[in-house]
Amino acid sequence: MKPLISSIEVENRVIVAKYQRLMVGAKVVLVEKASGRQLAETATRVASPVPVGALRIRLPEAIEPGTYFLRAFNGHGEDAAQSADFEIG
Repeated sequence: MKPLISSIEVENRVIVAKYQRLMVGAKVVLVEKASGRQLAETATRVASPVPVGALRIRLPEAIEPGTYFLRAFNGHGEDAAQSADFEIG
């Protein structure tokens, strides 16, 4: 079964993303939809050995309003999952 990022909540410049089947060491990064640019300053890693959980990403002040999505990479740097688009206001 394929890994997935199932839900996104954004509140007070913190993203909470629930995931399934992402393995320990997977990297998750915020991507600006319009440009496709990965925002390295938002990168986080899955630290839990359990393949189901949630990640918290604090947004730096430099992140502008717009449409974004999260992209996950496995331990080998290959695409593993992508979230639905969401808005940051």
